[in-house]
Amino acid sequence: MNVLLQEGYLCIQAPLSFLLIGRVLSPFHLFIEMYGDEYCHYLEEGDLVVVSAPEGGEIGQAMILLELIRKYHAPLVVLPKGHPGSKRLTMVVSAGDHIEINCSIQRGTHPEQHLLCGSEDLAGIVLKRSEMGVDITGGDQMSITSLDRMIIPSLS
Repeated sequence: MNVLLQEGYLCIQAPLSFLLIGRVLSPFHLFIEMYGDEYCHYLEEGDLVVVSAPEGGEIGQAMILLELIRKYHAPLVVLPKGHPGSKRLTMVVSAGDHIEINCSIQRGTHPEQHLLCGSEDLAGIVLKRSEMGVDITGGDQMSITSLDRMIIPSLS
């Protein structure tokens, strides 16, 4: 299914979890920081930034996290596998032209941007950028809602 998406967000909801999707509005380099290494992932206009909340949470928090990447180009930090902090990550982010939701990976430990930890309810969903939005495949028990973009004012 192809869903129109411009500057706002799409929220895919399952009974206990959600995904928040936004499109990259202008190209930038996303830096991915790992223990002892760093790499750079180029994002083009129209690529996707996706926040996964496997146990649910506040949509406002997900919007802020998405905008930290999309607008402010904050780097992503990837934890080593087995890191105890992984259990405290309530939301995780991935960015690229396509993203697959997987429930069998540990949160925050995968630098590969095509994989994103999600709930069992949303596992198997594949999100692909399209010319005017997002192509969504997979997923049974979900609803999709369009949301307006969060505007973050500047002091100047």
